[in-house]
Amino acid sequence: MNTVPETYYQFIMDYAPYTYVIPPDTPDQEWGRSAFAAAFAINFLSEAYHAPQFENRKTEILNKITTLADFILTQQCTDNNKQAYGGFKANENSTYYYTIDACRTIPALLKAYELTQNTTYHETALRATTFLYNMQQKPSQQGIHDKYYGGFARATTIEDNWLPQMDIEHLYALISLKQLCTADPQNQNQYQTIMADALNFYRQGIQNFHLYYDPPPNGDGKWHRIGTAETQIYDDSFAYALYGLYEYEGWSPTCQKIYHYINAINASPNHPAYNPAICWAGYIDITNRTPACNYYDSVTAGILWQIRKNHDKPSLAYSMKIISKHQEEFMYWGVKHEDYGFVENKKAMATVCWLALFFLNYEEPTTRFTQILRSNGETVTLYPIKEIAEKTSYGEPVEIKAITTPTRTQEILLEPGYTIEDYITLHTFTPLRLHDKICVKGEDYQVISIQPFHWKNQTAYYKASLRRLATQ
Repeated sequence: MNTVPETYYQFIMDYAPYTYVIPPDTPDQEWGRSAFAAAFAINFLSEAYHAPQFENRKTEILNKITTLADFILTQQCTDNNKQAYGGFKANENSTYYYTIDACRTIPALLKAYELTQNTTYHETALRATTFLYNMQQKPSQQGIHDKYYGGFARATTIEDNWLPQMDIEHLYALISLKQLCTADPQNQNQYQTIMADALNFYRQGIQNFHLYYDPPPNGDGKWHRIGTAETQIYDDSFAYALYGLYEYEGWSPTCQKIYHYINAINASPNHPAYNPAICWAGYIDITNRTPACNYYDSVTAGILWQIRKNHDKPSLAYSMKIISKHQEEFMYWGVKHEDYGFVENKKAMATVCWLALFFLNYEEPTTRFTQILRSNGETVTLYPIKEIAEKTSYGEPVEIKAITTPTRTQEILLEPGYTIEDYITLHTFTPLRLHDKICVKGEDYQVISIQPFHWKNQTAYYKASLRRLATQ
């Protein structure tokens, strides 16, 4: 088990439930405090409470969990004459009650109840379930939707105005509802029905990489993405949806399709520094298979940790290697591909909480190949490609392990001006990219081809062909 950075732990203890903090220490009052920020903090702290690293801090952790859970109570609509009954404000200054915030908050309340035995937290979670049920049922009953779909309306306001669109991100509700089957067994059948109806509706959307459905009578009755040509998706929406689906049905064909397709979208001429193994870009052009912005959405490294631990260990290990090296930078909600500089000068509570969970649960992957690497591999230096122009530039060096062998003539097509001695073959656990520079025994090489090798439906290692890099 890895160690959570002290700065992450202290950030959560000092500033949750504020949504953002402007460095060095000013909570962002525009966004203020939010139930979902409190919920994500509880998710981390409830695991930290049982971790050896925090054995001497149990009292302060429990006190903080109680404070956060009590705050969540103040954000819930308890007026049963309102459509928002049982829901939570988007933030303390908002009049909107989003379905996704109930999805995120219910598990935290159940964890707070387990630790404190405060029945109010349990009752609040059940009231939030009523909100989810109403967001699924009421739109068709009230003519907001033209028929019953099984999806959840996006939001309602305290004035009873609806946002009727149904987002694939709502698959995150599967986590809450699955937990409620255990926490509230007398209503298990109802929870299972809600899950089945939601899954039947959203599966079509997520399998076709859409973000939301816009129902009649006011919508066009079609699934949508974003962007002028509707080719783009929000990466975090898909990460949350994928995580909810994975918790519910495991490594299903749908989960495999979604993860592998998005994670295989690699660098492009416009964004040569992008590496999906670290985390996903904030916007992704799903049709043209390219990142659609110049920054990572840091939170996705945390959301995806469990899937990667079980099914994509090379990405897991490389993501941790980079984030460990840039702990401070990744506390911001968005970091640039090329140098990990922030997009906006705000540290994000959701991001820090999810990455803290990643640190808390991380274990260095052990496979047959990593064992071979540790015993027989050599240390080489990776310089990730950053920009391809008249003069190619590279990012900061990263030490990795590799097994180096000479390249045989039949393995490559020799290029004019090069001999077979100018080529080498590398076997790595690290997901390299085309044009990356590798320094081996003082000589610089460029990656010219990469081939992944799989074992039991997982990538076991990568075989890369490298060509000696001409002096620029």
